[in-house]
Amino acid sequence: MPLLFPPAPASALRSVLAALGSPAAVREAPTPALRSVQGPLSAELPLPLHVLDRVVTGGGQPATRLAGWRFLVRSGDRAVAAADSVPSADGWAFSHFFEGPYLASTELALHQAESTGAHGQARLLSVPELYMLTLWLHADTEADPARGSLQPGDLLVPLAPAPPGIAAHRPHPAADLLPLMTLRLAPAPLLDPAA
Repeated sequence: MPLLFPPAPASALRSVLAALGSPAAVREAPTPALRSVQGPLSAELPLPLHVLDRVVTGGGQPATRLAGWRFLVRSGDRAVAAADSVPSADGWAFSHFFEGPYLASTELALHQAESTGAHGQARLLSVPELYMLTLWLHADTEADPARGSLQPGDLLVPLAPAPPGIAAHRPHPAADLLPLMTLRLAPAPLLDPAA
């Protein structure tokens, strides 16, 4: 089975399309590429954006939470920005447009996953403790995209730029990458001044 892209909530998509249709929102966006586009824009490839609030040590189950939906904003055949929609009292609300290295890196990771025949439900996983973003291929393709914890068999593809010691664009089973992330967070041993 190829990659599965779960549909975004209708109100999340509507909020992003409304922002794209607003000349003021586009003009005020901190994204030069988006502001310079002439012609129609589209919001594509919605990905649920989950956050791993704390990397768990000692074999505990890592908990994730849905923080929003991210859409790639395209002009013709190229992505010029991304747009986030976040939970609100009324469903979902547009948050912001942005660009930067994770935009191209997300596209590359998705292309690599599709070309290698990887399968799973496509999501993004942010690890704020490491300033890290990964493409998360959740093995349970039937799972509610707003829920679900990280499972050992899920694949994580760190996006560039990745933290030192973690290779970008290399798929890792979650069971292998989580211990590596834990090592990155471990405090450095104190040197004994008497030694």
